[in-house]
Amino acid sequence: MIKISAGILVALFISLLSLAQSEPYNGLSADLNNLYRLSDAKSRSISPENITGEKGKGGMVTLENGSAAGPARELGNGWKVNPFTVIKPGESAVLGEITGSGAIQHIWMATIGGVWRYMIIRIYWDDEKNPSIEVPMGDFFCSGWGQYSQVSSLAVCVNPGSGFNSYWPMPFRKKARIVMENLNTKPLSLYYQVDYTLTSVPGDAAYFHAQFRRVNPLPYKQVYTLIDSIKGKGHYVGAYMAWGVNNNRWWGEGEIKFYMDGDKEYPTINGTGTEDYFCGSHNFENPNTKQYQEFTTPYSGLHQVIKPDGLYEAQQRFGMYRWHLRDPIRFEKDLKVTI
Repeated sequence: MIKISAGILVALFISLLSLAQSEPYNGLSADLNNLYRLSDAKSRSISPENITGEKGKGGMVTLENGSAAGPARELGNGWKVNPFTVIKPGESAVLGEITGSGAIQHIWMATIGGVWRYMIIRIYWDDEKNPSIEVPMGDFFCSGWGQYSQVSSLAVCVNPGSGFNSYWPMPFRKKARIVMENLNTKPLSLYYQVDYTLTSVPGDAAYFHAQFRRVNPLPYKQVYTLIDSIKGKGHYVGAYMAWGVNNNRWWGEGEIKFYMDGDKEYPTINGTGTEDYFCGSHNFENPNTKQYQEFTTPYSGLHQVIKPDGLYEAQQRFGMYRWHLRDPIRFEKDLKVTI
C-alpha cells in the first residue's frame, strides 16, 4: 500500500492539561511525540448504528430496524441493536459518508459468513468518481489467503477472532465515502467501526491510495509488477504480498526494484532479495528448527506460512508485509515497483 493482549482489567484515566500552547496543532495524526498536544479537532465514529458519524447520534437505531433486534430485545434501544450490516450477494453497501475536512485514523472490521477475497473495499476522497482505494478486504488487512494469522504491526493489526484493524492515516479535504461490495454468492454480515477526526488538513497532506493486483501463475522468469503508471508527487509506504509457491526449493531470490522519476532500464533503488526486502534473511529460515520462521513486527513480517497437509492442501503459501513508515520511498514525477 500497499499493506498485545490484556489478562487483567485495569481502569486507567489520563488527563492531558495545558496552560499555554505556542502553536496550533490540528490533531490530524497523533503518536507518542505529540499525544500531549491539545487540539480543536473533533473526534467522530462511524458504525452501522451511525453511518455519518454525527455528534450525539450513536446507538439510535430502533429494534424494528436493527440487524440484531432479537438478541437486543431485552436491553432495547442503545444496546447493540444494529451492530452489523447485511450485504446481499452481488450488491454493495455504503458503510460511511463523512462531510468536511479531516482524516480517518482507525478502521476495525469483522465478518460472519464472508469470503475475504470476495469483499471489495472502495474508498473515495472528496469528489472522486473512481476510488483511491479498491482492494479485497482480506488483502487490505494482510489476510489474502482467507485464513486467520495474527499481524502485530503499526499500520495493520489482525487480532484473535479475525479482528481486522487499520491505523493508516487517511486525510480528506471535502468528504470521504466508504463502500463494501460482496462478490460472493452468499449474504455477508459485516461488523465495522471507522474512527475519524474533523479538522483542518495541511496543504502538503497526500491522499492515501491502495491497489490490488494478482497474477496466477507468474510466467517463468518474469518479474512481478507491484504497481506502475503512478504519476505525480508522493511516497510509497509499503506492500502486502500473498505469495504462492508451485515448485520445490527456495523461491525468494528476486530483487525488488523502484523505478522513479524517469528511470528506464535501471532503477534508482535495487534490492538484494525477497526475504531481505521484507527485513528477514537467509530464506526466513530458523537455523535451529530448519523451518520457515513466522514473525510479525511493527514494520515488516512473514506472518503466515501455510504448508501442505498431506491430503488436500498442496504446495506452500506465504503472507508477508513491509511498511515504509520510517523510510518512505519518495518520488517527484512517477513510480513503478517490480519484484
